Amino acid sequence: MSEVNKETRDRVRELVRQVLASVPAEAELVAATDKPIIEHVVVNSLKDSVGKPFDRDESAKTLITEDDLRGLAPGSRLRVAENVKFTSLAQDIVNERNIQLIRKESRKNTSKIRSAAIGSDHGGFKLKEQVKGFLSDMGIHIRDFGTDSEDAVDYPDFAHAVAKSVSGHQVDIGIIIDGAGIGSAMTANKVPNVRAAACYSVVLAKNSREHNGANVLTLGAGQNTFEEVKQIVEAFISTDISEERHKKRVGKIDNIERQYRK
Repeated sequence: MSEVNKETRDRVRELVRQVLASVPAEAELVAATDKPIIEHVVVNSLKDSVGKPFDRDESAKTLITEDDLRGLAPGSRLRVAENVKFTSLAQDIVNERNIQLIRKESRKNTSKIRSAAIGSDHGGFKLKEQVKGFLSDMGIHIRDFGTDSEDAVDYPDFAHAVAKSVSGHQVDIGIIIDGAGIGSAMTANKVPNVRAAACYSVVLAKNSREHNGANVLTLGAGQNTFEEVKQIVEAFISTDISEERHKKRVGKIDNIERQYRK
């Protein structure tokens, strides 16, 4: 690198440091305007930090720039992608502020499916959005049948849509979420070739797949934490029916269903 280029780079770095140092804290901005500032800023208060493994999550990005570090205090914890890269200026800031990098580990995919239909009523909307992200991180293709907000809707409509997708072999499995998971299971099981199971634990999720050949999982938004739901979903999609004795019994379920078809 020529002496001129090095000198120019050093000047640019110093200018960036000065600009970042001159940015007022969020509390000062709020006091000055009496309006909250919507900005990519993390307030490193003790209350917000307790129980959190990191102060800011930038793990969706493959390149971190100096702008992504704006507002981070010295010693902050930054979550980044496993193979993330930094611009030169961003790396300097990380070093100077002693920012701790927490690398996001790649999830080991044990899934036996490639696609899933998902749906919920208004009570399950928030959990549905979380489950979608969880499945997407595992590389599973998602078909979302709604609902799209917390406005009141009728759960049978969405359970029926997911069940039809599974019945028509458009996806490998379905996941439906309402308040308790029971009404959606009842609805889905009216659709031919669907075996829906309401599961509130990992054991039930595994059993429903391994013993009963379940192809739709129903969840109760008010029954489990998101951490528990992730474990239940992972157990459901990573288990499959294999033993002949179980397949024989599931065959009998299908035969009973055929007796009552019009």
